[in-house]
Amino acid sequence: MADEELTETPETEDESEAYALDRKAVAAILYAVDTGDAEDLRQRMEPLHAADIADLLEQINAYDRGRLLRLYGREIDGEILSELDETLREEVISVLSPETLAEAVREMDSDDVVDLLEDLEDHQQEAILGHLEEPDRVAVQQSLTYPEYSAGRLMQREVVLAPEHWTVGEAIDYLRGEDDLPEQFYHVILVDPRHKPVANVTLGKIMGSPRTTPLKEITEDVFQVIPATQYEGDVAYAFNQYHLISAPVVDEDGRLVGMITIDDAMAVLDEEHEEDILRLAGVGEGSLSDRVISTTKRRFPWLAVNLVTAVLASLVIAQFEDAIATVVALAVLMPIVASMGGNAGTQSLTVAVRAIATKDLTGANVWRVIRRECLVGLVNGVIFAVVMGIVGLVWFGSPALGYVIAAAMVINLVVAGFAGTVIPVILDRIGVDPALASGAFVTTVTDVVGFFAFLGLAAAVLL
Repeated sequence: MADEELTETPETEDESEAYALDRKAVAAILYAVDTGDAEDLRQRMEPLHAADIADLLEQINAYDRGRLLRLYGREIDGEILSELDETLREEVISVLSPETLAEAVREMDSDDVVDLLEDLEDHQQEAILGHLEEPDRVAVQQSLTYPEYSAGRLMQREVVLAPEHWTVGEAIDYLRGEDDLPEQFYHVILVDPRHKPVANVTLGKIMGSPRTTPLKEITEDVFQVIPATQYEGDVAYAFNQYHLISAPVVDEDGRLVGMITIDDAMAVLDEEHEEDILRLAGVGEGSLSDRVISTTKRRFPWLAVNLVTAVLASLVIAQFEDAIATVVALAVLMPIVASMGGNAGTQSLTVAVRAIATKDLTGANVWRVIRRECLVGLVNGVIFAVVMGIVGLVWFGSPALGYVIAAAMVINLVVAGFAGTVIPVILDRIGVDPALASGAFVTTVTDVVGFFAFLGLAAAVLL
């Protein structure tokens, strides 16, 4: 059992659990923690990837995590710290000895150190910075002066560059003679005499070209320069849009100050997607390891907003008390109209928020998208109107009631398609995150319109 791996082998794994933590291996690790056998724990943890160790620390409870760290803390390195969820880093760092922390930080790239520091308290930042060598400390401190969530925070200072007049042979000789190259890099950045980046050359082109070839003749066709103050979400969009592998970062004078690589850009893109999903559900940012109080505080405001919107819908219902009292079937059927509208609105809303995030929904096509969503709502509304009209007739024996719920269904689904697209667009135009606030507004519109249309029509036709 000692040689079991944390992830299941491809031959035996269930498709839904591919690359997931192996329950038996986790149990064996926790058993080593229970027995206090540090050597057994080290042997079981040694073959694991840093990302798997980070997942393990995030999934076990705080008590087991503390015991594991006390036994295994000396083996925690910079790669594990960079893989950890930011909500757990502070807890893990507080357990590590100063010597272990110093060694872990020294082996991290500058962008990972910045990512580690920006979520910590000032005294913890100072303690970690004190373990860095002077050039690294200065580089990290300079990165921390850039705005939060900017390219300056995301970039790494370790850059491989060459004068634009060099040849392939000169570049190769330089690379072979340099002792302090980054562990991973994809491009050599060409700079002019003012230290401004002018082009990228891939390592493949360098290794596959004759030594006498000028580097300027084998540069990449696509070359994007990222301002250090640019929002990291826009940086991730540029990487995804233009299929970049790495890109130079420049200061306000256009001089090279760092580089962003695709792994960091895609991590931001993943965070943006996750953030949008969580905000659409009104739960904000968080993780499974968050405490009850912090999770409650994040969710409470949006539950309060939903309560207000529910009250508004109830006020609409209250205007038709006599109709509901006279025709009891209305109380049975009206939740169906509101529910269908809410679901249709959420579908349009999700498409619109995603399109805004990827910059696919713009002023040039917004009305076409709105028209499409309204037509989709109309078609679906007619289909379900026929179904519910038949249900109203068969269930309650009233053709008029069938007509009413059919008409209300069409109206609410068309409005849902319109509101689900227009509301996030308006919020985005006025500077409010559409993922954060759209859901409550769309739900309010579909509930109010659904109840008003159904009960209003019922009062006019049936009474």
